[in-house]
Amino acid sequence: MTAAEYAAVQKLAHSHTAPAQRVQRAQIIWRAGCGESASAIAARVGLDGETVRKRICRFNAEGLEALKDRHRSGRQPTYTPEQTATVIATALTKPQTLGLPFAAWTLDRLAAYLHEQKGIAMQRSRIDEILLHEGLRWRKHETWFGERVDPAFAAKRGRSKRSTPSRLRAVA
Repeated sequence: MTAAEYAAVQKLAHSHTAPAQRVQRAQIIWRAGCGESASAIAARVGLDGETVRKRICRFNAEGLEALKDRHRSGRQPTYTPEQTATVIATALTKPQTLGLPFAAWTLDRLAAYLHEQKGIAMQRSRIDEILLHEGLRWRKHETWFGERVDPAFAAKRGRSKRSTPSRLRAVA
């Protein structure tokens, strides 16, 4: 180990702000550089002796790069970027421009449209994750005091009916 590597490892081994795994790896290398045995280091840092030996061998082969995490492949994305873009573009489009009979999207409506028209079978929760990741949030369209989103609401609803009988007034 060079003097520069030793200084970098010692600094990282005593760090309080670096990621815990990198600090632990640096402590293993630093203690090995100080002459401690692999079994003594393993007992001190709470790891298996074989793990400590592998860390030391990796450091000897790769240098300071051995302290960093290696890239892990992980699971492949379930949906292609094109499908994700279609979800976002559809959510940003007014349903009436697509010839649909409603004025606003809901997760159920969006999931059904994507499945039936675009061939993308996606769960509501995944659609919501994609939209939130993109910075889009659902909002309430109708309130008690505001104007309704659907301008033809009154015509669709029909005449109001009296659902409660009128009260008799007391004669004074």
